[in-house]
Amino acid sequence: MSTLVSSDAKSQRAYVPTTALAKSVNFDEEMMHVSLTDGRRVGVPILWFPVLREASPDQRTKYEIGGGGTSLHWPDLDEDLSVAGLMAGADLRAT
Repeated sequence: MSTLVSSDAKSQRAYVPTTALAKSVNFDEEMMHVSLTDGRRVGVPILWFPVLREASPDQRTKYEIGGGGTSLHWPDLDEDLSVAGLMAGADLRAT
């Protein structure tokens, strides 16, 4: 019995995303959820973003997606976030 895998099977790999691009943003009581164009959803604690944490629910819904999906901007709050930064996480240090 042969255990060799044909080269055709290797060419049919699972989808591997190369870029994270935002499609939409929504919030719950504790988290900001960013839906990406490739189907992933990233959730980060709203505690990481004091401006968004203190904003009203209505203010949070007024965002813009920039750079083809690479950035998020809340004009009324003067808050900007990069999708790459959200994907990387945060280095929170006690102050």
